[in-house]
Amino acid sequence: MPEPTFVNSESGNLRRNLRRIDSIFLAIAAIISVDTIGQIATSGAEAVTWTAVLLVLFLFPYGLVMAELGSAFPAEGGPFVWLRLAFGKLPAALGTLLYWITNPVWLGGSITFLAAATWQQYLVPASPGGFADYAFKLVFIWLAILGAVVSLRYGKWFIAAGALLKVGLVVLFAVTAAIYAARNGVHGSLAFSPSIGGFLAVVPVLMFALVGFEAPNGAAEEMHNPRRDVPVTVGVSGLVSALCYLVPVFGIVLVMPSDKINGLGGFLDAVRQVFSVYGGASDAMLTLAAVVFVFVLLNQGCSWMIASDRIQAMAAVDGAFPRWFGAFHPKLNTPLRVNLLSGVVATAFTVVATIVQSSSASAVFAVVLNIAVSTLLLSYLLIFPTILVLRRKYPSIERPFRVPGGRAGLWASSVLIYAWILLGAWQTVAPGVLDRALGAPYDFEATWGVSRLTFELFTAGTLAVLIGFGLVGYLIARRQPAPAAEVPQPAAT
Repeated sequence: MPEPTFVNSESGNLRRNLRRIDSIFLAIAAIISVDTIGQIATSGAEAVTWTAVLLVLFLFPYGLVMAELGSAFPAEGGPFVWLRLAFGKLPAALGTLLYWITNPVWLGGSITFLAAATWQQYLVPASPGGFADYAFKLVFIWLAILGAVVSLRYGKWFIAAGALLKVGLVVLFAVTAAIYAARNGVHGSLAFSPSIGGFLAVVPVLMFALVGFEAPNGAAEEMHNPRRDVPVTVGVSGLVSALCYLVPVFGIVLVMPSDKINGLGGFLDAVRQVFSVYGGASDAMLTLAAVVFVFVLLNQGCSWMIASDRIQAMAAVDGAFPRWFGAFHPKLNTPLRVNLLSGVVATAFTVVATIVQSSSASAVFAVVLNIAVSTLLLSYLLIFPTILVLRRKYPSIERPFRVPGGRAGLWASSVLIYAWILLGAWQTVAPGVLDRALGAPYDFEATWGVSRLTFELFTAGTLAVLIGFGLVGYLIARRQPAPAAEVPQPAAT
């Protein structure tokens, strides 16, 4: 088979602004989701056990696979190009749409609501649904979009600041939790023994929390040397991320009784408790921690917008999404039109969620939000097999990094991570089915506030709307004239 050549009609609007350290910071900012730490910890001490298991059996092989893909096929738009090369334009259009849509929905959903709750509890009190609440949420969303709009020449410093502050907050919490435990003893449960129920409850959120190695490849042609830097980026960010999940989850379950841990405020509740060791300075330190936490959430949303918007923009460049969205701003060097589309989607979700949060429709919206956010896991069901197909289709492409162990190592890593993602995706689409099958208790209506039939109808409806949106975008693009040079191929060296 002839070697592929990459032709990017927007390459003239891209600038190589990302050095290796910048890519590492972008990966750390994307992978470490501080909004999920509290939710993971709600499973109690066994959450530590399952976090450790997934770090070894999912994060490690996942990192190996992404290090090979990212260094062998370093094209702008990363996952879109891999899907396009492996399966063709239509599967790439749908996989990329599912990957991209997760992020504005997540930004307008859990990230913005957690930031608002933190701001109102620790900094400036406000009533949910009031003017101040709406103002904070909308400003928060559009600041995140602004961070994605500005040139990476400047935006990378914002991402670096967020990554460093995120790691710093985790380190400070870990040290303080150790001091607190030494002085006051352990208040949480130390029952680390795993259970089926705990495993099935924590797997989806852990899957969602641990992914993101491919995010920097969304801006691959803006890296100085992606073939060299991607494997190092994956290795360093993977190690930092592993510690930044395992340590705070362990700290939370160590100092907090299990019945006091909640998904919304779990991390800062634990921070407030352990900061009591600082005496008179504890209030000021807690306020500072809350400010950093909100900033980190903003930074987290921005980092995913930077990556996923570029991936969707490259789909548009190639005609897998309306081509109008495939333009990169000639001065900002960013996909401005997709950035603005993400802002509109995030704003719509925030407004709707705020309106229904205290109404009888809140449970239904929670179901819709769950499946919309979980589309990231569904997109990986298409993305992960690309490494197997691309190894076969383009065996002579230079691979600066290969999954070790030859074909056996490649297949073992691929099957392992695919099985985990399949399990996580199943648990979000059909929660409780495996629990019942394995004899674990699961009260569906108490968990979701709606019947299973209602859940499945809205789940299927949400997925149908999203897939329909992707198909319509694909069909519109097919009717539009293609530029002189299309996109789909990585350069051979």
